Amino acid sequence: MAAQPAVTVAAAPAPPQVRLRRELAVQPVRLAAALLLAVVATLAALALPLLVRRIVGDFSAHRSLAPGLLLMAAAAVVGAAAQALSGFQLARVGEGMTYRLRTTVMAHALRLPLPVVRARGTGELAARVTSDAQLLGQVVEVAMQLPLAAFGVLATLAVMVWIDWVLTAVTVAALAALTALVLLITRRMRANVTGRQDAVGRIAQRFTANLEALTTIKACRAEPLADRVLEQDAEQLRVVSLTGARLGALVPAALTLGNQFAMIAVILTGGARMAAGHLQVAEFAAFLLYLLQTVPSVNTLATGFGRLQAGLAARDRCNELLALPQEADPDDEVRPTPVPVPGAPAVVFRGVSYTHTGTGRPALDSASFSIPRTGLTAVVGPSGAGKSTALSLVGRFVRPGAGSVSILGHDIRTWPLGSLRARMAYVDQEFTLLEASARDNLQLGRSGTAGDGELARALTSVGLAQDVDRLPHGLDTVLGREFDLSGGQRQRMALARALLTGADIVLLDEPTSQLDGLNELRFREIVDQLARHSAVVVVAHRLSTVQHADHVIMMNRGAVVDAADHPTLLARCAPYRELVAAQTGQVPVRYE
Repeated sequence: MAAQPAVTVAAAPAPPQVRLRRELAVQPVRLAAALLLAVVATLAALALPLLVRRIVGDFSAHRSLAPGLLLMAAAAVVGAAAQALSGFQLARVGEGMTYRLRTTVMAHALRLPLPVVRARGTGELAARVTSDAQLLGQVVEVAMQLPLAAFGVLATLAVMVWIDWVLTAVTVAALAALTALVLLITRRMRANVTGRQDAVGRIAQRFTANLEALTTIKACRAEPLADRVLEQDAEQLRVVSLTGARLGALVPAALTLGNQFAMIAVILTGGARMAAGHLQVAEFAAFLLYLLQTVPSVNTLATGFGRLQAGLAARDRCNELLALPQEADPDDEVRPTPVPVPGAPAVVFRGVSYTHTGTGRPALDSASFSIPRTGLTAVVGPSGAGKSTALSLVGRFVRPGAGSVSILGHDIRTWPLGSLRARMAYVDQEFTLLEASARDNLQLGRSGTAGDGELARALTSVGLAQDVDRLPHGLDTVLGREFDLSGGQRQRMALARALLTGADIVLLDEPTSQLDGLNELRFREIVDQLARHSAVVVVAHRLSTVQHADHVIMMNRGAVVDAADHPTLLARCAPYRELVAAQTGQVPVRYE
C-alpha cells in the first residue's frame, strides 16, 4: 500500500469569544439613538427643578403661573416619551445580542467532540443558552444606564453647586460614603452569580437525565431515589441563592439608609443657611428637588454595578464554553478532500487503542483489522468487547489514543471531517431521530434533496410506508413529543435514511435488536442491496446477521481474536464457536 501522506495541522484560529464592546457596536445607529433619547430625558428631568424655582418666584411676585406650568408639562411629557423610546431601543439591542450569543453558543456546542458534550451534560450546556444568555443580554441596558446615570448625577451636582456649594458638599460626602458601601457588596456578587449559574446547570442536567430515563424510573419505582438526588441539587442551589439574596438585600437597604442620612444632613444644613440669610426658600426647594432626582440615579448606579457583575459572570461562563476546541481540525476548511484509492479497503485499523475517560481499562487494545470495500462485515463479541467503540472511531466521533485508522486508503486524519462523514451513513443503537419532520429525518446526511417518489421507495423497502402515511401530515409530520414512532418504527426509519444516503461506508450498531422475524428478513434484503456497492459494517449479536456476512470480526476485551467468514471461524476459532453455541442455547459463553 502506498505510503500515507504526512499530516500537517495549521495553527488553531482563536476561538469565538463574547466581547461586550464588539457586541455593543453591532447596531451603532440604534445604540446612538437610544443614547440621544436618554440624554434628552435626563435634560428634561434637570429642567424641572429650575422651572419649580421659577414658579415659586412667580407665585411670590404674584405673576402669572401659566408659562411656567406649560413649560413644566412640556418638559415632563418630552422626558417621559424620550425615556420610553430609549428603553425600547435598548431592549432591541439587548435582544439582538442575546440572539447572537445563543446562536453562537448553540452552534459551537453542536460541533464539540462527543466526549466533551457527555462530560459537560446537556442540562449544563442548556443553561448557557437560557439563563446565562439572558443575564448577558441585560448588560446592554446596564452599559447604557451606568454612564447616563453618572452623567445625570454629575450634571445635577453641577446645578446644585450653582445653587449652593455648601449643601452640595454635604450631599457629595453622604453619597461618597454610600457608594463605598455599595461597591463592597457588589464585589462579592460576581462570584455568587457564577456559583448560582453552576448550580442551575447541575440541577438542569440531573432533571433532564431523569426525564430521559423516566420509563425506567417508573418501572423500578425509583421516584424516591430520583427525588432524593434532585433535592440535594436543589438544596445546593437554595444555599447559594440565599447568599446572593442576602447580598442583594443589602444593596437597597444601604441605599435607603444613605439617602435618608443625606436628606437629613441637607435639611439641617439648609435650615441653618436659610436662618442665616445665605439661602432663599425657592433655591432651597429647587435644591431639594435636585437631591430627590439624584437619589434614583445613585440607586441606578449601585444596582447597575450588581447587574453588570452578573452579566460579566455569565459572559465568562459562555466564553469558557466557547474556548473548548471544536471537533473538526483547525485546517479542515482549507484541507483538500482525498480521492479514495482504487482497490483499497474501506477501513483499516492498525494497532488502535482507545480508553474512555474515567475508565482504567482500554475499550480497544492494539486492535488491528481490515474491512473490505464492499460487502457485509459483522463485528461480534460479548458486551464490552469494544465493538461500538470501533464504530465510533470509524466515524471519528472519538480519536484513537494510539495506532492509526485509514478510510478508503487514506489516514483518517487527512480527511476533512465533513468530507469524511459525507462518505458514511450511521445508525446508532437508539435509532435516534431529530425533532423534525419525517421528510427531514429521511434526508439527513444527503447532499441533495430527494423527491417524494424516492422517499416512498425507501420507506416501502423497510416496510414503513403505510405507517408514515397514517401520520397526521404524512411526510411533513414533525416527529417527537406528540407524534413519535415506536422503537421498531424508529429503527426502520433510520435504515431508510441510511439507504437514501448512497454512502461508501454504512455503519449499523445493533440494527436488528427491535425487528421481528419478517422485518429482519426485509432488513437482510436491504443490507444485501447496500453491500453490493458499499462496505456495510454491522455490530450485531444475532446469529442470523452473522451467518450470511461476507466477513466476520471476532472481538473480546478490546482486541481482535480472529477475522474470516462464518464457516472459517466456526472451524478454527473456539471463542467464536462458543458465541454461536450460546446463541443456540447449547453451551454458555466462556472467555478467558
